[in-house]
Amino acid sequence: MKEFIEFIAKHLVDHPEGVIVEESTPEDKKVVLSLKVQPDDIGKVIGKQGKTAQAMRVLLTAASAKIGKRAVLEILD
Repeated sequence: MKEFIEFIAKHLVDHPEGVIVEESTPEDKKVVLSLKVQPDDIGKVIGKQGKTAQAMRVLLTAASAKIGKRAVLEILD
């Protein structure tokens, strides 16, 4: 799932080398993905009214449901 979010984010931003995705598992069936991008690319990842970020979360939810886990995407400043 980490690679999936990294792939999407790198194709959205102007500086793909600045995309960092960190994965942690605070609970057994829960995965938290933290996405960091360059400050000038944060708007491209969030999108107008958060639509791009919401779409990424929907895709992540569908992908994680296939493997029986719950995933959360955090976009960090």
